[in-house]
Amino acid sequence: MMINKRLIQSMGESKKNIGYHVFFQWLNLLGTIGIVFVLGNLLQIVYVKDITPQQLVISVVLVIGLLLFRSFCAIKISDASYIASKDVKRKLRNELFSKLLKLGSSYTQSVSSSEVVQLSSEGIEQLESYFGLYLPQLFYSLLAPITLFVIIVPISFEVAIILLCCVPLIPISIIVVQKIAKKLLSRYWGQYAKLGDHFLENLQGLTTLKIYQADEDKHKAMNLESENFRKVTMKVLSMQLNSIIVMDLIAYGASAIGIGLACFLFIQKEINIAQAFIIIMLSAEFFLPLRQLGSYFHIAMNGMASSDKIFKLFDAEEKEKGTKKIQTKEIEIEFEQVSFGYSEQPVLENCSFVINPKQMTAIVGESGSGKSTIASLLMKKINGFNGKIKINGIDIQDISESNLMETVTLVSLNSYLFKGSVKTNLLMGNSNATDDMCLDVLEQVALKEFVESENGLDTIILEKGSNLSGGQQQRLALARALLHDSAVYIFDEATSNIDVESENKIIEVIHQLACKKTVILITHRLLNVKDAEQILVLKNGKILENGNHNELVNQEAEYQTYWMTQHEIENFIGVAK
Repeated sequence: MMINKRLIQSMGESKKNIGYHVFFQWLNLLGTIGIVFVLGNLLQIVYVKDITPQQLVISVVLVIGLLLFRSFCAIKISDASYIASKDVKRKLRNELFSKLLKLGSSYTQSVSSSEVVQLSSEGIEQLESYFGLYLPQLFYSLLAPITLFVIIVPISFEVAIILLCCVPLIPISIIVVQKIAKKLLSRYWGQYAKLGDHFLENLQGLTTLKIYQADEDKHKAMNLESENFRKVTMKVLSMQLNSIIVMDLIAYGASAIGIGLACFLFIQKEINIAQAFIIIMLSAEFFLPLRQLGSYFHIAMNGMASSDKIFKLFDAEEKEKGTKKIQTKEIEIEFEQVSFGYSEQPVLENCSFVINPKQMTAIVGESGSGKSTIASLLMKKINGFNGKIKINGIDIQDISESNLMETVTLVSLNSYLFKGSVKTNLLMGNSNATDDMCLDVLEQVALKEFVESENGLDTIILEKGSNLSGGQQQRLALARALLHDSAVYIFDEATSNIDVESENKIIEVIHQLACKKTVILITHRLLNVKDAEQILVLKNGKILENGNHNELVNQEAEYQTYWMTQHEIENFIGVAK
């Protein structure tokens, strides 16, 4: 009943802690039985009016001793429960992280980032109840009725048999509920993930929503998703409450039968008052473990539903890992008839070109033409393309991802700056960089003076660099990339939406890099690619033109049209100023 073999296999060393949990629960039960027998015996002595002070003292001491023993067992149960769930959670989180590393930067093709956050946090937390409470309680619920049956049989075989026969009614009710709950909880987690997707997307785009006054529409859509989540949550709670009522009726109804039989046998003088007391007090203990299991069942079901999604991610197909390494620092990149699309929508169609080392190759075109897709393919952020991409003649699929990350550095408009100091952000590019190296790259991007005017390399950076201007953010991201010192640099709209001074400085650094590295500049501003050795003109996913600025501007084609249009606009803006 609700035993997931794969979850059990993930327990590892935690199995022994679950064993300890069950063992101390059983000892706790024996302590309870001992207390009941001592009190029953005391009641019998009082009933026959044959009690002595010595017997009373012995009984009190025994009860106190057994209560202390039960307290010790309770502490050990709590410790075993915590350790079992802690170890499993750590192991699952490690496996989840390892899986994401194996999937590489293309993991978003298998699962959304928000779902990863939910699974790694609350999803795995839900399994704490499964391993720390439900699973031990399940084994204990099988052990406890058998133990009590052995205890009560010598007193009254009939009562013991009737109580034992009523025990399976609770798991039967749990199994019935499970069939209903499985689909419902799957819907619950599906809606929860959907709500998380909407929330994360709206949060990340909050500024844009406010600018375009679209926040009201998104607010309404978010409210609708929240209401759907509320409805499915209430259905889950309703199912849980109804099932608890059913289990209570079975547990306490069966206990009442045992108590009634004990009273009847006592009246018939088939058992004495001590035996009747023992049956009355232990009748409930027959069913309380299973009743407790039922209360854990719903939480465990929630954990099981989340585990299904976790294992679905674990089962996500991994592309065959490359093992080859790029040996030289001079890098040539070749695209051979490369095509790529999302669903049936083509993004790139039969693109073929060569990018040579120690020169700048610019890729230009309208938004949606496929420029950034080329960068994503080179970084292995997306897979599933047709054709060949080769780096120094080696198929990109055969190159190890770690080696590719060492070889290619991407600097984009959305390069992330982490909360911390300037130095901690720079050291991500090269963990062995000295302070002098950090200051040198800051000087190259014209940030050294600003940083030294603040608190030097210890200057605090807020999340996403929110305490820096857009130009400063991009220049710090560029400085970090320079420390990485890779053979290939891809600049994907790295100069968009920043001040002219910062843009000019970044372009200057890019030109200097192109003298010794393989540089790809993706931009919409043609003035920045004027001196590029090669310019690829993309439109609707196809390479329309290939050449340098002088060659392309003299052709009456797309590039000339782009150039003339932008030139006129920039002249107009200059006159207006």
